[in-house]
Amino acid sequence: MFITKSVPRPTAKFACAAPVASLGAMKKTDIDEVFRRLAKNNPAPQTELTYDNPFTLLVAVVLSAQATDVGVNKATPALFKAANTPEKMARLGEAKIRNFIKTIGLFNAKAKNVAALSRLLIDRHNGIVPEDREALEALPGVGRKTANVVMNEAFGHPTIAVDTHIFRVSNRTGLAPGKTPLAVEAALEKVVPETWKLHAHHWLLLHGRYICKARVPDCPACQIAEFCTFKGKTTVEGGAPRKPATTKLRRTKKVVTKKKPKKKAAAKKPANGRKRPR
Repeated sequence: MFITKSVPRPTAKFACAAPVASLGAMKKTDIDEVFRRLAKNNPAPQTELTYDNPFTLLVAVVLSAQATDVGVNKATPALFKAANTPEKMARLGEAKIRNFIKTIGLFNAKAKNVAALSRLLIDRHNGIVPEDREALEALPGVGRKTANVVMNEAFGHPTIAVDTHIFRVSNRTGLAPGKTPLAVEAALEKVVPETWKLHAHHWLLLHGRYICKARVPDCPACQIAEFCTFKGKTTVEGGAPRKPATTKLRRTKKVVTKKKPKKKAAAKKPANGRKRPR
């Protein structure tokens, strides 16, 4: 039996971010049309992470925490060529895993987690990735978001993993406002029609990544803009709305001037030129 030590999971930076200001929640009657349009544009969306089986998907999602899919995809081909099963990854060992993923942020902690979860999969699950959320979250480096992605992408469960893009889109559009990823996930579970739940995660993620971008959303290219309740929609002519200029009040120093002493008035001479008697 392998003795493993769990490494703390990287915390999501957006977990406590303030929701983006919108004019209110999206109308329920509009939500079905929103997903119908997203589905028409991309009927069968998939993750942009490169993988070839549930195990390599699990590893790729663990490595993607606080990193881009592009960055992860640059590192994983060589890693998965060397080890694409829990047994091979466990034999590869933490040090060699680290060398393969050193271009990815937090690679030290992630190398420990990948090595540890590989050993646990062998020990507890006969080298097979479980499709149960509780079992997945018991693995080092696997949180609720990672578990939801694996369950959805690898096993076809209609789970909705809330990452930074989905958190932003849900709040900005008014689709499912919430102050935390868990609150947004719960809201999405309620408002997303069953027909669209299987691919809802990917549609919203890709929409946030390429259209409803963080700094400057591409509202003119957005196919669901008419249903969005975001206050600061961009336009073709003006681009991003400018914030109103604020005038700062400057503190002025009081200038203290010394008053000159008044001169004593000279005694008036009498009209005839004679001095007055004292």
